[in-house]
Amino acid sequence: MKIVDLRSDTVTQPTKNMRKAMMNAIVGDDVYEDDPTVKQLEELSAKMLGKESALFVPSGTFGNQLAVFTHTKRGDEVILHEESHIFAHEVGASAVIANVQLRIMQGENGMMDPAKVKKAIREEDIHFPDTGLICLENAHSTGAVVPLENMRDIYNIARERNIPVHLDGARIFNAAVALEVDASEIAKYSDSVMFCLSKGLCAPIGSMLVGNKKFIDKARKNRKLMGGGLRQVGVLAAAGIVGLNEILPTLKGSHDNAKYLVSELSKIDGIKVQKDRTDINMVFFKIPDSLISEKDLVEGLHKNDIKVNGIDNGEYRFVTHYYVSKEDIDKVINIMKKLIL
Repeated sequence: MKIVDLRSDTVTQPTKNMRKAMMNAIVGDDVYEDDPTVKQLEELSAKMLGKESALFVPSGTFGNQLAVFTHTKRGDEVILHEESHIFAHEVGASAVIANVQLRIMQGENGMMDPAKVKKAIREEDIHFPDTGLICLENAHSTGAVVPLENMRDIYNIARERNIPVHLDGARIFNAAVALEVDASEIAKYSDSVMFCLSKGLCAPIGSMLVGNKKFIDKARKNRKLMGGGLRQVGVLAAAGIVGLNEILPTLKGSHDNAKYLVSELSKIDGIKVQKDRTDINMVFFKIPDSLISEKDLVEGLHKNDIKVNGIDNGEYRFVTHYYVSKEDIDKVINIMKKLIL
């Protein structure tokens, strides 16, 4: 029996072509920079995002924190959104690794107000830390996509003050699909970008950090410091190459299925779908306890071979991906109706 797993697009497993590519990958010692498959992945990633250079890292959190560490000096202040992944879901790593403090900004659906960002940048004062970095996120983990105009305005402000901008682009290709642009059009409003190979692209592990050559050279040394210097990592990079070449073109299908899920959930009385955050492959919604308890819904779906997470911040989140079909969504809806009605 097939398991329908809606917990995240991180649950995707390597495709047959990926497994074959991993098995046959030509490898070398990447710390010595002689793994040809890693180099191929890095060159492909940099080209796709319009940057000079790229670096393979173990995870998205690793890539984000490596960027913060590389861009800043100890005691700097980093401006970012209050719901950004770097602030909310990375275990306080910026304080531990880079020794920086985070200045969080409010804003709807992950979008910061450029005027407020400009005001938050520190002036020269003996009492103030330096503003060392501004972090953006697109697509945002709330399920929304940040308009390019907003990114452009913040990036221009940062350039005026000679402050680098890092983009958490874990799902930048989802954002590109939603905005109907190449990912490079999003990446150009940042000095560095991290994107994940294991979110929606079916690779088993890995993320990429891209930027100019000087930044990536510095990040490569810092990666070693952080314990991320890997050896024959071409077996993993091979999966990333297949993900970018073969799975990336299918992302729109996951978005279409998410919209179908929104449509079907909205037909069930009592379910409130957050329709202002349905830009990518995530669907957020609320169900009152009077309709069904969290425990009964999660366990009821699980008994029918459907995996979902429980409530987070008052909402359920279902995520479509390569292994979720329209027929799977029909099954989910039918089971939910039986559990609720």
